[in-house]
Amino acid sequence: VTLNDLRASKMSGNFFNVLFNMNKFIAFETRDPFLMRQEREEPHLTEWDRFARGEYLRLSLEEEQDDEMETGSDVWGTSGM
Repeated sequence: VTLNDLRASKMSGNFFNVLFNMNKFIAFETRDPFLMRQEREEPHLTEWDRFARGEYLRLSLEEEQDDEMETGSDVWGTSGM
């Protein structure tokens, strides 16, 4: 492997992080691939916007489950006896 090969590679930054900056390399290795995809798909949203949307969805699902339990529905959707 030559220096020109490293320069031409898209992974050259990772190679040098392994050698010289272990913290950056560990941060790269432990990144969340779902979060990375979400950031690529919706670059206009901030981290706060993504968090707020996720929390809203989580809370609305919890509320739906609570409503179903209050109405007496069981797992199969039939009413309680």
